[in-house]
Order: sequence, then C-alpha cells, then structure tokens
Amino acid sequence: MNSLSSSPTPSISPSMSLSATLRVSSFLRHNLFLAPSRASALRRNVSHLRFLSSSPSRRTVHHPVKARRGGGQEDDGGLGNGSLTAVVKDGTGDGRDGRVLPFELHKEAMDSYMAYALSVLLGRALPDVRDGLKPVHRRILYAMHELGLSSRKPFKKCARVVGEVLGKFHPHGDNAVYDSMVRMAQDFSLRFPLIQGHGNFGSIDADPPAAMRYTECRLEALTEAILLADLEQDTVDFVPNFDSSQKEPSLLPARLPTLLLNGSSGIAVGMATNIPPHNLGELVDVLCALIHNPEASLQELLEYMPGPDFPTGGLIMGNLGILAAYRTGRGRIVVRGKADIELLDSKTKRIAVIIKEIPYQTNKSSLVEKIAELVENKTLEGINDIRDESDRSGMRVVIELKRGADPSIVLNNLYRLTALQSSFNCNMVGILDGQPKQMGLKELLQAFLEFRCSVVERRARYKLSQAQDRRHIVEGIVVGLDNLDRVIEIIKEAKGNAAASAGLKEEFNLSDKQAEAVLDINLRRLNLLERKKFVDESASLMEQISKLTELLSSRKNILQLIEQEALELKNKFSSRRRSILDDSDGGQLEDIDVIPNEEMLLAFSEKGYVKRMKPSTFNLQNRGTIGKSVGKLRVNDAMSDFIVCRSHDHVLYFSDRGIVYSAYAYKIPESSRTAAGTPLIQIISLSEGERITSIVPVTEFAEDQFLVMLTVNGYIKKVSLSYFSAIRSTGIIAIQLVPGDELKWVRCCTNDDLVAMASQNGMVILSSCDIIRALSRNTRGAIAMRLKEGDKMASMDIIPAPRHTDLDKAAEDSISYDKGGSGPWLLFVSENGYGKRVPLSSFKKLPLNRVGLIGYKFSSEDRLAAVFVVGFSLTEDGESDEQVVLVSQSGTVNRIKVRDISIQSRYARGVILMRLEHAGKIQSASLISASAEEAAELLPGMQSEEATTNAGTAEGISMSS
Repeated sequence: MNSLSSSPTPSISPSMSLSATLRVSSFLRHNLFLAPSRASALRRNVSHLRFLSSSPSRRTVHHPVKARRGGGQEDDGGLGNGSLTAVVKDGTGDGRDGRVLPFELHKEAMDSYMAYALSVLLGRALPDVRDGLKPVHRRILYAMHELGLSSRKPFKKCARVVGEVLGKFHPHGDNAVYDSMVRMAQDFSLRFPLIQGHGNFGSIDADPPAAMRYTECRLEALTEAILLADLEQDTVDFVPNFDSSQKEPSLLPARLPTLLLNGSSGIAVGMATNIPPHNLGELVDVLCALIHNPEASLQELLEYMPGPDFPTGGLIMGNLGILAAYRTGRGRIVVRGKADIELLDSKTKRIAVIIKEIPYQTNKSSLVEKIAELVENKTLEGINDIRDESDRSGMRVVIELKRGADPSIVLNNLYRLTALQSSFNCNMVGILDGQPKQMGLKELLQAFLEFRCSVVERRARYKLSQAQDRRHIVEGIVVGLDNLDRVIEIIKEAKGNAAASAGLKEEFNLSDKQAEAVLDINLRRLNLLERKKFVDESASLMEQISKLTELLSSRKNILQLIEQEALELKNKFSSRRRSILDDSDGGQLEDIDVIPNEEMLLAFSEKGYVKRMKPSTFNLQNRGTIGKSVGKLRVNDAMSDFIVCRSHDHVLYFSDRGIVYSAYAYKIPESSRTAAGTPLIQIISLSEGERITSIVPVTEFAEDQFLVMLTVNGYIKKVSLSYFSAIRSTGIIAIQLVPGDELKWVRCCTNDDLVAMASQNGMVILSSCDIIRALSRNTRGAIAMRLKEGDKMASMDIIPAPRHTDLDKAAEDSISYDKGGSGPWLLFVSENGYGKRVPLSSFKKLPLNRVGLIGYKFSSEDRLAAVFVVGFSLTEDGESDEQVVLVSQSGTVNRIKVRDISIQSRYARGVILMRLEHAGKIQSASLISASAEEAAELLPGMQSEEATTNAGTAEGISMSS
C-alpha cells in the first residue's frame, strides 16, 4: 500500500475541539434560516457532503487521508492555519499522482453540521404549515390509507401498520413509529385524534401503551374527511421513497389547517416548535372570516377564535399571552386546572377540593404525588387526605380539607405550588417553502389558504381532464349507436381488430380511443335504452365540464368552495369548547390569593403603633368589670382605635392633616395580645408629626358608596368612595382643613342613610346623608353643628337606610324607658366610663348648621367619648345582641353586651360601664355585631359574605376616639 505522507498526524487538543464546536454552533444560530437558493443547494448536496469521490468514469481505491498543518513539509496551498489537505490516489500503480483536494476543517464541519441540521428540521422535528404534519405522521396515515384501514373497516394490528411504514416509507426505529401512532390515538394528547385505537394506548397518568402486537388501530372518520380525501385526484405531488421503490405523498390534501387544529411540538437543531390545539368549529369560523375579509385585523379574527382549546380542558387565564402568540408566534399562555369545592358530609361539615380537569400535558399521577409531598413537608397546609377517584366517566381527584381550613386559600396554594397551574409556551414555528419560519395566526391561515387553493385547483383540473376524456369517448359511442348497422357491417368485413378500428375511424371520423370504445361495446348494450343512457351521460359530463371551467376561471369561486367544504366539516365533526377563557387576570397569584380572608381585630395607639389579633383574643365580660389589658404600651402612649375588619379589606388611614393612606389589612403583622405592635410608619408613609385619627376598612369600592368626614371644629363633607380606590404610597388629600382644625371621624354611607353627630357637651344632630352635598377630595365642606364656645365634636355614626324609621312622627313621651322599649337606640359612652341607651325616636331629624338636641347631661368633669346606633340586630326577646368594646387610655379593654346597658332618657346620667379608678379615661370605643362573630365561630373555615364595617351598622363595627 502506498504511503500518503511520512509526517506524523497532528493531535487535536480538547480546547481546539471546543472552539470548533462553538464556531459551528454560533454559525448555526445565525444562519439556520437560509435563503431559499442556499437551502435548496444544501439539500441537493447533502449526499455529496459526506464523501470525497473521484471521477465516476473509472474504479478508484480510497486510501487513508492524512491531515497536515499549514507549516508542514508539503505546501498547503496558502490555506493557512486550520486547513487540511486530502490526497486521494487512484491505486493503478502507474506512478501518476492522485488528485489533491484542499479544504478547511471548520468549513467542512460547518457544511456537514448544516446538512444534518437541515435534515432534522425538514425530515423529522418540524411540521409542515400546509398539512400540519411531520413526515412520520404523514407516512403512518398514508400507509393506513393504502392498507384500507378506513373508519368503516375492522381494526388491524398496530404491528402490521408499523411494519408497513418501516418497510416502505420510514427507515427508522419501530419505537419511533409506534410512539407517534399512539399519540395520534390519545384523546388527551390531540384535540381531535386522527387514529382510532383499540386496546391500551396509555393514559393521562403517563402509563405506557401495550406492545404493538396487542393493540389494534384504524383511521378516524375525521382523518379521512380532512386529510385523505381527494388524495388520488392529483392534488399533491408524490415523491420517491427512501429506496426509490415506491412513491409517497410529499403532503396530504388537508381541508383544514391541521397545524392549528391539533397543534404540534418538536425539538430540532437550534430551534423548537410548540403550537397549541384549537376548536374545530372556531377554526372554521376564523378561516371563513379571513376568506371574506383578507385584510381582517388580529382583533377581528379573535372574535371568531378567542384562544386555544386544549383536549384536557382547564381554564386559560388572561389573554395577553394569546395576543402575543397570535401576533408574533411566541407567547406564554397560563392554564389552570378546573376544581370545585364540595361539601362531603353535611353533618361533619367536611369540605373537599375536587380536581376535575388539569392543564394540558400535565401528568395526573405526578401531580397527586407532588401534592402529597408538599403536605408531608408541611409546605401545604389544611389538607387531610388525597384520593384519586378517576374512572372511565372522568377525572376526579379528591383533596379532603382539615376542619377550619379555607378551601379557596388551599386551592390558590395548589395553583402556586403545583402543576395545577402551568404555562404553555407558544412557539409557532413550521416549515414553509422549504425553510422553518415563525408565524402568527393570520400568517398561518394565509399560508394554508394558498395551499388549499392550489389543491382545489389541481383537483378541478384533474376532474376536468377526466370529464373531457370520458365525454370524448361517450360521443364516439353515441355516433356508433346511431349508425349501428353500418358499424356492424364494417366490423364483419374487417379482417382483424386493427382493420375494424381503421374502418370506423375512416367512416365516422372517430379518434383511436373512440374507435376502441365502439369495438368494446357488448351486444346487450345495443338497445335504445342504453343509447339514452349514453346521451344523458354526455349531457351530464358537459354540465360538469362547464362547472369546473367556471370554478377555474376565478379565485373567488375557489375560495367559496373552500368555505363550503369547511362548513360541511364543521357541521359534521365540531364539538363544544373544552377550555374556558378567563379574562379576569393573567393567572398571577399574589399574596392576597393565599391569605385567608378571616375576621381580625386591629388595635391602634396614639403613638402610631398597630397590631393585628384574632377575635378570640378577648372573651366576653360583664358590665362594670375592670377588663383585660390589650397589651404593652410605650411610655406616655394610649390606645386610640380598635376596629374589626377582614384580612383582604383595604384599610384607609385618615390622618389629622386630611391625608388618606391605604394598605391591605393583612400587611399588618399578626401578634399576640401582650405584644407591643408594629409602627405604622413601617406600613404607610407618614410625615413627621402626622397622626392617624380614623381608620376605615373597605371591602369593595362601590359607586353608590360615600365617605362622610367630620372635623373637630364641626366641618362635614361627603366624597364618593370610588375616589379612594387608587391611592399612591405617599397618600392623597381627603379634605382641606382650616388652620387649627383636624380631621377626626370618617364613616362609610349611602345617600339614604342617616348620620348622627354629637358634641363633647352632649348635643346631638340627626340628619340625612342626602342633604350633604357630594364634593371632590380637595375641598373643605360645610358646617355640621353650631358649637358653643369651648365645645368640640365628640363622635359620629351612621344609621343605615333599611333600618331607620320615620322619626318625624315619633313622640318622645310615647317611649317607655325600660327594658321593654324597642330599638333602635343611641348608645352614649362618656369619658368617665358611664353610658346609657336613648331611643332613637327621641331625636328628630334636623338640617345641618344647627345647635342640636340635648342627648346627655354631663357633670362638670365629664364629657362624651363616643355615640353609636344600636338595636338593629335583636334577639328573640327584642333585645340587642351587639357588644361594645371599651379601651382606656392605659390600654385596658372591656367587652360588654349592649343589652346590659339600661335604656334612659336624654337627660339621664347613665350607668357605670367600666371602672376607671386606676385606668384614666375612656380612650376609644368600638361596636361589634355578635351575630357576625357567631357566624365566624360556626364556620371557621368558610368566609361569610357579611363583612363587618366601621359605620356602626347592625352587622358591623363602629369605633370612635
């Protein structure tokens, strides 16, 4: 054997290999989307990139090729560093030198890798935009069509189909073909399965299918109607198979965009595709809309097809991801599983979350295992048991909750911590004109319409050619039947078939085909009835030719036919949408979604400290007791407010300077009764020296709700609650104040409510909220009460519209001041711990800017601390079931039943509510509805729709400082 070179072969270091790989990968990323000319050239030269062949005119022997660096003994032709020289000798022994083929290593590696990448892109991983299929799926369906496995024929073993595909069209592994076939038969993988399976074809729990020798299959009727119809009518091109022994279709004549119907996913070299499935009926509608209006915008198309429709159902959260995917071809769609909350046992009040649908491509068994793991690790709380009760009738995963657990919070935690909420990342890449391309919805539909137009046109031309050929033959047969005697005479006189054919052509001016057709007529078809059939067939063919010619004359006619065929498929195969579109949000879970909406107590101090406590912190006590301490207070600090609200409420903080701040109630850290609390400055941005004087919890910013504001000097105004729905972190102006005045009370009301105001000297005005003019935020308001010198406003409360009676007709002397008197009442609390109830009918309605009526006669050292409207929530004996919480300046808290406070006249002094020998004066008072607390105790895990308010309502809370 002749030696090619005596120089040693240079070794290639790992760093050189890595750099070469990086160069190839970098080139691939930037050059994978090739120009059509270059892509076609690469496809033509794929087979030649693997070999260095000599001239084909003579047999050659290839010897090993030595690679030499540019500085070796032989000249490298100026290729420089990294080049190789391939020396190929012909091996004839005549002493002549072989051909020398110089090339560069990185170029050879690049070209070879590009050829491989292009082969993977076009031949395996990416679907064609026109019929929506990858080559393996197309070959499986065509092989089943050739085997006659229609939807009306018996099932046949999958192994038979796999062998047919491998032997004729797809020279790859049998597992690849069988896995693709199995996926096309799974109703949880494809929105509209293309193959009807018989046997075990896997499950949504990722159970593997049975071996191909056990399972059977046949085509679905939808597959035959959408993909395989008209295949034999020259609608698509046929290309040689891998060994050129047979022909296979390069495409299937799809009647609908299958790429959007069932979606597709695949990973190629340097790129991938992930297209969601859609509803057939909506897909036909959007296709027809684009046919009628080719210039339709994306928003117009979304009216017909608002989003994907996954085979496993679920909730599609938000539409921003859908818009991005349909506009650019890339977007993120958030999908949630569908879950219901059921009461398993009415006696034990056992509640469970029932999962009925899961996101697309989610493994159910893995989801259940993940939930169990989170429960075991204490990451997910409130779950008592997990059971998978799924069967043939549908999916049912039962998550039984612990007693007291909030099902909505548990469900939100499942969304946040498990695959019950997942994202489908759209990457709509497909093969168009021989190269991969990322497209939006409209571009995909337009590409399909162009393909479908060419299919319909080719089918029409094929049918037209067939009809014209048949009509030509039928015309010759009719001529022969019209001259039957002469035809028989010519045939009798002829010496053979050729002579008879020639005689007929010469006698009747027939063509070769017509003459052969006349000679092939049977004797039984020579009667008059058969002649009529041929005449009718000729007329029918003429009509068919006319229609086909008209169809081919206009693109509009072709589009009308495409629309008609699509509507027929919709009427036959469409089904209701499975995935529900939820436009409420984008599926992003915030802290509020996983925090229980529980009732809570908020305690505020004058120094600006706040803490959140559970309602059970303070037990019910009797009138006249000392009470329980609310906790440690700083030096020279005192309690200012004590309110009841829920965790999800917006808490509006109104300062003495007329500024309002906002924060969720759950933002306040929960603490024990004895804790000192959290500075408000850590929750809201207070200015130096600014104090919070009123706190209003708001569940919903309704349009018909208002905030009534009252200052110390007696100015009042009403502002729409919706003005405070968006408050910046630095606060906004709520009211304009005159020098020396400060905002002290804010309550929520409607125009039909009444407002009760009282001064420190015990004067009371009862007025309608309707007469208070609604103003903007940056205003001062009107005078509420004419205050005497040294007197200031002490409190304000709201009487809701459904509760108040006609006070104008009530007479004061008709009221009995004993326990038998009926409510409602005004509950007065003085600073020295005294209190009483006065019937509301003792006060008549007055306009604003009046002195008011006497409500309480005070001693010289006492004055009014708070006033509430009570008696709207009554027990069976007609008494109030509300409770009042009193807080002293030192922080002592006492909780008293309102029914234990005696009913007295407007001029009485009252009874002792709280002994204050060592506790100073009453700092604040709050009213709590007992019925609301009982409901919370009966259903600790369920959130009552009845929210407590700070307006002094019968089902809420009032507070005063």
